[in-house]
Amino acid sequence: MEAEPKVILYIAMSLDGYIAKEDGSVDWLENAGNGAEGSYLEFYNTIDTIIMGRKTYDQILTFGEWGYKGKNTYVLTADTSKNTDNPNIEFVDTDVEDLTIRLKQESGSNIWLLGGAEIINAFLERRLIDEYRITVIPAIIGSGIPLFTADTEEHLDFKEVIEYDGIVELKYEKKKIKIANFEINNYNNK
Repeated sequence: MEAEPKVILYIAMSLDGYIAKEDGSVDWLENAGNGAEGSYLEFYNTIDTIIMGRKTYDQILTFGEWGYKGKNTYVLTADTSKNTDNPNIEFVDTDVEDLTIRLKQESGSNIWLLGGAEIINAFLERRLIDEYRITVIPAIIGSGIPLFTADTEEHLDFKEVIEYDGIVELKYEKKKIKIANFEINNYNNK
């Protein structure tokens, strides 16, 4: 039996817990390490689907060429009238739980929850994130957009820590609850 695809939050944050500056920029990441990619390429090869918010999509467009060719990308936005020439990008205005159920059925690989903070916290509130891979960048930016703002308690199992070039990547999975001989995901939807 094939394992169900996981929704994986894979993201970098500053040491003080921010994923972007107040204006959404991530230029502070440019000084992170000496070009070390860490686990990115390995991770990237395990996914076929990406979920992001419109603000993250707009920020990525400022980087130049689209960096996620061949990956099905779903941009959560109230404005689904946006157009793109890329057939792998779809603008959707749907409930995150409905989208997750659909994508887990359609995806052959894992699903990358790329960001931003509003989308991440919507997934956290619904307990839809299966794995957390958070890269801590040795930078303090003082203020910005915090990674977590949801008023939700979530318990995780530690899996791994990777250190490279002064950067630390933390890997956690959603805690599983054992009942008799059965193991279930910790789904406690409100």
